[in-house]
Amino acid sequence: MAEIIRVDNLRKVYRLGRVEVPALRGVNVTVQEGEFLSIVGPSGCGKSTLLYTIGGLTKPSSGKVILDGDDLGQMNEAQRTEVRRKKIGFIFQRFNLLPTLSAYGNIALAAHIAGMKNGALGPELDSIAKLLGLEHRLQHHPGELSGGEQQRVAIARAVITRPKILLADEPTGNLDTENSDLVLNLLKDLNQKMGQTIMMITHNPEVAIYSDRIVNMRDGHVLES
Repeated sequence: MAEIIRVDNLRKVYRLGRVEVPALRGVNVTVQEGEFLSIVGPSGCGKSTLLYTIGGLTKPSSGKVILDGDDLGQMNEAQRTEVRRKKIGFIFQRFNLLPTLSAYGNIALAAHIAGMKNGALGPELDSIAKLLGLEHRLQHHPGELSGGEQQRVAIARAVITRPKILLADEPTGNLDTENSDLVLNLLKDLNQKMGQTIMMITHNPEVAIYSDRIVNMRDGHVLES
């Protein structure tokens, strides 16, 4: 397998007035194309900062992020935005769905923003909806959907353009056990059936076991990689 993510000596320091708060302390991680990787650690260990830095949403203090051959540190914000648009799908703990749009509308909006043509949207959306068990819920608004269904819509929104990389931030954090298992099995299916590279962060070791490999973090350091 080819390497799709490489993080070299990544450091991030937040400044609160005169106080420096280190979030990442020289992190090194590699992810292979098609791998499902979990980053596990307690709150405040730096795992969210690592995920957002890899996704180009947070600028590191030093170090490198190489994403599918692109050095994010050598890009301006417009270029990083283009990389996110073309290569990355995000899944968040909070579903972040637009309440005024149906499930279909939420997914279609993400596709249009990413530049997907109308002719390609219908068949692709139908395929993703079937895979995620949403084919009979597409005309419902978020307020009419369960938490598990809303997260499945959020997953569909993230993968509708078939990005190479899926970054998942505590995707089961707002779900009960039954819906958590459902969402995690769906992520595993996406990884196996679509070849999706997935990096997931979680504080729960029971969630992490769904992945191929687990990396542990503490106090801004990677303990195992």
